[in-house]
Amino acid sequence: MSIPLNPRGPLNPQGPLNPQGPPNPQGPTGPAGQPSAYDRMGGHEMFAALIHRFYENVARTPELRALYPEADLGPAEERLRMFFEQYWGGPGEYSARRGHPRLRMRHAGFRVTPAQRDRWLDCMREAIGTVDLDDEMREVLWTYCVRAADSMVNSLDAATDPADRRGLL
Repeated sequence: MSIPLNPRGPLNPQGPLNPQGPPNPQGPTGPAGQPSAYDRMGGHEMFAALIHRFYENVARTPELRALYPEADLGPAEERLRMFFEQYWGGPGEYSARRGHPRLRMRHAGFRVTPAQRDRWLDCMREAIGTVDLDDEMREVLWTYCVRAADSMVNSLDAATDPADRRGLL
């Protein structure tokens, strides 16, 4: 399944999701006895592949690559993988190592523009398209990514000073 070119558009207009409301920091899990979203999506292997591909895309996207202070994107890749795994009901390694995620707070000191959000979504959309997910889980994941990316925008101005943006993601 391909993801639409409009990063804000739904994957499936007739889909079961209501994209409104805040993400669930406890991670979406199924009813008692049902697998978590983490398991339904393919567990560690899927998240490792997804986030690795995402950071390959970031490395090829100058507007995003400039936001990372590390010469090696490996540490950022590990943090995002741990965050995604925990959010979707997998191991709580992110919180054990880094504390509460506080996604907006961690990004509050940096200018995040709509253009940066859109580049982030471009990279994530392409990465989601490379992993094996059923249509429902693909839509759930994409809807979360759009909501999360939207919530990070804190400036309508284009960032002109690269030093302002280092360490953002």
